[in-house]
Amino acid sequence: MVFDLRSETMEGTDKLNRREFIRKSSINTVGLAAGLNLVSSLKASAAQIAEISKTRSFNPDMEYRRLGKTGLWVSAVCLGGHWKRVDKIIKMKGAVNPYKGPEDQADLEPFHKNRHDIVSRCIDVGINMIDFAGDSEPYVYGKALKGRRDKMYIAYSGAECEMRNPKNRKAEIQVEIFEKGLKKSGVEYADVWRIMALERGGNHTQGEVEEMIKALETAKKKGLCRFTGLSTHDRKWAKMLIETYPDIVQVLVTPYTSNSKVLRKNSLFDAVKKYDVGVLGIKPFASNSLFKGDSSPNNPHAAEDDKKARMAIRYILANPAITAPIPGLVSTHQVDNVALAIKERRQLDIVEKAELAQANDEMWARLPEDYQWLKEWEYV
Repeated sequence: MVFDLRSETMEGTDKLNRREFIRKSSINTVGLAAGLNLVSSLKASAAQIAEISKTRSFNPDMEYRRLGKTGLWVSAVCLGGHWKRVDKIIKMKGAVNPYKGPEDQADLEPFHKNRHDIVSRCIDVGINMIDFAGDSEPYVYGKALKGRRDKMYIAYSGAECEMRNPKNRKAEIQVEIFEKGLKKSGVEYADVWRIMALERGGNHTQGEVEEMIKALETAKKKGLCRFTGLSTHDRKWAKMLIETYPDIVQVLVTPYTSNSKVLRKNSLFDAVKKYDVGVLGIKPFASNSLFKGDSSPNNPHAAEDDKKARMAIRYILANPAITAPIPGLVSTHQVDNVALAIKERRQLDIVEKAELAQANDEMWARLPEDYQWLKEWEYV
């Protein structure tokens, strides 16, 4: 379910400010719903409208989508935890691990400042969810969120500490690791705990699946998380889990690029829609293969790559089953650029579709060997 609070009339002329918007909602709910710029056929009640406007870091210029059966209203683009190419933005003395952070202690201060600044800009533009997906990310973003946890929803994953490590495939071990991770990060709870399974999730045994489900149930009962889900690159396995454990798989984190398409029959998204699952799309830019430049501010391809990023975000959001793509953003400029994509979204035309198609062909051609598997996600 998708809803946009920017509040244009059906003719797109008379834009309402928020105060006028709320005033009119109390006068005539039916007329209000007809006058709103609706992205789906949602017939919003005045109560729903008021609820959405109270979501974390609400900004009237941002679009908000319902994260499936969780009922959370999250921004149409969220912040992925990865910081690939951050070295192109800040001067670093040593190397930076794309999952663990700087290797040189002298780089820690500018690195943490970068992450703090990114989170701050996200809050400013109305982006209200962060997805953690690395062993160091919970700690890094816990630090960045200190004193303002109420501004962001958190989708938590500890990566190698979870199902990808054979030693951790028991429910009690997973819950213990999760609880310790929260404490280390200075975070009392996660809004979503989405356990990271194997990329090929179908390689897990049924016993391992049952332990994962038990871990998620236990963590929720203990108040460590509000909602539960998982991440995997295995579509058929994800579809099976959604259908088998609909009360537990409330959120799915899975690849969806600017060249992904929905199968007409037996699509993963058939199950997503039937069981009202929130979907966060990783790899929207195919690990930066969409771009010609290196993400540095003054590289000769910067303007072209910014446009490609906006086109990709808008294309992905054209699939209503995707709650939000979650790109890893390494500069405040990139945050502003994806926020601009939301404003531009309804202006996507045939010319830009053709441009994106050409960019996608080039993206596949530049795809590194270790990311060739993303081509399997052209049809989902």
